[in-house]
Amino acid sequence: MTRTKAIPETITIHVPFRIVKRGGRKEMILPPSTSTQRKIENTLVKALARAFRWKRMLDSGEFATINDLAKREGIALSYMTRVLRLTLLAPDIVADILEGRQGHNTTLAALLGEFPLHWEEQWLRNRSHNQK
Repeated sequence: MTRTKAIPETITIHVPFRIVKRGGRKEMILPPSTSTQRKIENTLVKALARAFRWKRMLDSGEFATINDLAKREGIALSYMTRVLRLTLLAPDIVADILEGRQGHNTTLAALLGEFPLHWEEQWLRNRSHNQK
């Protein structure tokens, strides 16, 4: 059996990407024009779940204060209050996180920092940060 064309020994594939650090690990970010299946960030999902669980526990009267709840959970009060702020995120941002469509700059550290209280401002800020 003979081949009509020689097969090259080296193939070069050009893939545009950049490396970013996320939570102590490195992640490859592809250009926005590339269609890929997003990865659900378990750290973000877990923080959202905790925030809404804690809010429900406070709203139900199970705990009278955030301080009581923090002691019961064995969590620092300052951390708990920052995580509880996640319940103020715009619903579309929460949905993006739960469906793995959040931008590469949407990290837990970023969300635990300051963010606008108005949903429209959050949406605009989130989109502008994730386009960089």
